[in-house]
Amino acid sequence: MSLYGFLRGILLVIFRIIFRIEVTGIENIPIEGKIIVCSNHVSMLDPITVATSIPRRIYFMAKKELFEKKFFGSLLEKLGAFPVDRDGADLAAIRNSLKILKCENILGIFPEGTRNKMEDVDSAKPGIAMISIKGKAPIIPIYIDTQYKLFRKIRVIIGKQIITEEYYDQKLNMDDYREISRQVMTTIYNLKNCKDKQEE
Repeated sequence: MSLYGFLRGILLVIFRIIFRIEVTGIENIPIEGKIIVCSNHVSMLDPITVATSIPRRIYFMAKKELFEKKFFGSLLEKLGAFPVDRDGADLAAIRNSLKILKCENILGIFPEGTRNKMEDVDSAKPGIAMISIKGKAPIIPIYIDTQYKLFRKIRVIIGKQIITEEYYDQKLNMDDYREISRQVMTTIYNLKNCKDKQEE
């Protein structure tokens, strides 16, 4: 068993003890093939929530500051995570993302780039659209609905694939990528609204 699988198993047990996790839409995750999972970002616990909700291994893009401490940075790398500079166009992070997708793996990205308690589609970074289009990979939107209070419910809502195939052969600029990323973020936020309507 890989280190990722071992730690995921432990965290899955812990999370089920201290939280009540409810995952809907798991059938939208293909059992194989490259995809990008994108979620809203409200807490440092979000990567664990996403990882324990999806049975396949996820290679997360994470802010470079997390890799500055030697031990923790080394652990993240062993788990398959890689750094990204959120303040500019990080070509190394884009190359790493495309390599992961080329190997038919799952790439995990939080499009907002940082934790955000409020819904703000304008916070979406253009990189998510760029990576999806250049990597020719569908996006799976995920909404995490929780305040991470002990023994309270965590709702993980997994939406249907967002296909960006129509843009594969187009010449796009950064504004185009940013607008597509905004649309992705809107879809993520709308997952909560769809769930609320189902419960009415």
